[in-house]
Amino acid sequence: MSGNSGSGTSAGSASHADKRPNELLTSWFVRSGWSKGELARQVNRRARQLGANHISTDTSRVRRWLDGENPREPIPRILSELFSERFGCVVSVEDLGLRAARQSPSVSGVDLPWTGPQTVALLSEFSRSDLMLARRGFLGSSLALSAGPALIEPMQRWLVPAPPAPHHETRPVPSTRARGRLSKPELDLLESTTVMFRQWDAQCGGGLRRKAVVGQLHEVTDLLQEPQPEATTRKLFKVAAELAELAGWMSYDVGLQPTAQKYFVLALHAAKEAGDRPLGSYILSSMSRQMIHLGRPDDALELIHLAQYGSRDCAGPRTQSMLYAMEARAYANMGQPGKCKRAVRMAEDTFTEAGDWDEPDPDWIRFFSEAELYGENSHSYRDLAYVAGRSPTYASLAEPVMQRAVDLFEKDSEHQRSYALNLIGMATVHLLRREPEQSAVYAEQAMRIAKKVRSERVNTRIRKTVDTAVRDFGDLAEVVDLTDRLSVELPESVEAV
Repeated sequence: MSGNSGSGTSAGSASHADKRPNELLTSWFVRSGWSKGELARQVNRRARQLGANHISTDTSRVRRWLDGENPREPIPRILSELFSERFGCVVSVEDLGLRAARQSPSVSGVDLPWTGPQTVALLSEFSRSDLMLARRGFLGSSLALSAGPALIEPMQRWLVPAPPAPHHETRPVPSTRARGRLSKPELDLLESTTVMFRQWDAQCGGGLRRKAVVGQLHEVTDLLQEPQPEATTRKLFKVAAELAELAGWMSYDVGLQPTAQKYFVLALHAAKEAGDRPLGSYILSSMSRQMIHLGRPDDALELIHLAQYGSRDCAGPRTQSMLYAMEARAYANMGQPGKCKRAVRMAEDTFTEAGDWDEPDPDWIRFFSEAELYGENSHSYRDLAYVAGRSPTYASLAEPVMQRAVDLFEKDSEHQRSYALNLIGMATVHLLRREPEQSAVYAEQAMRIAKKVRSERVNTRIRKTVDTAVRDFGDLAEVVDLTDRLSVELPESVEAV
């Protein structure tokens, strides 16, 4: 097999004569509506996002997979992600009739020990692996997404009290390094660097600085392996938790879903070691958002309720408002309008208390502005419209709220990705109301913003919105123009098919 195909059979696979057609993969493929060429293009695009630049799949290769050939990693994991996103549910490698690569316990699953030393060791190992494999241009040991009880039950241990730490200098993990103690200016610099990374993500999307965040996280784990006073260790765990959450968020934004989940889980472990429950609730909200994206609103709701329970007596109103807004999103996607509307009202009422809160908000929640509140609540109404069979009633409920979010984000140069996502939201609302001309206007505006941010999430949502417009109003001149503009503004990469 030539080296540049990157998708040959695994070692020891059966000869062609012994292969049987992969009926499971064929079933998912047929239901997807994709052509072999389209699936090949998507695999190649996702492989490049993972750094696996040697992958070059074509239609004949897809045909061989359907005929029973078992591709090498990272192809099975890529196919799992693509079909999961297509169908809005977790489609595992095994569901596709493919063999998963064997993984060591330290890089697979989310049921990890809740202890400081092992949290440091796992953060160090995973961040180092992420950096090294990205440099080599290959994903390497792929991860599987966890969902359902396999995800929720381990996360519930976040609330189990940890044994008290001894009141003396600690060395969480043995280290041969011998640096001096970390000074307060050095700690302050680490915290300010995390703030800077978060600002870059909001402005430019997750694709621009993800490796830098992972690199900084790995450096912090090195510091956690050195002897530090207890107070310094707790602050370092807090910085590690924020960086791991941000690495997870950026991975989610560029489409690396299993990697994102792993970082979120490790971030929650670090937040527990830091004794920071509000931060832990924020991390759980990011995990909840990912579950909504993957079509698992029941899991999303469980995670949000866990976040609310764990932070109800210690998080500020801005954080609590955000959690109510995410609860509304989960209920909307579960098709429960009454509970969704109640959560929306709670988010709005709680947000009004933020101005009277005596303590300064941590930087990680400052993104949740009035614009974000309107954006989340309008998306809840929009999601209700889809779940209710493209209901124009709920779409009409979403429109004024989302328009307010768009107007506010237009004046906010620091949150360009959120601006783009809400423009796309307006485009989908107008499609639900069967107003394709207005939809095209907002979709074109979103394309202009999308060119400034590196966010596969934004690009994918634009493409899906245009696909919907073409399916419902393909003959309309504005939709034809929109399709042409999409091919120019956000062209699909050209691969050999």
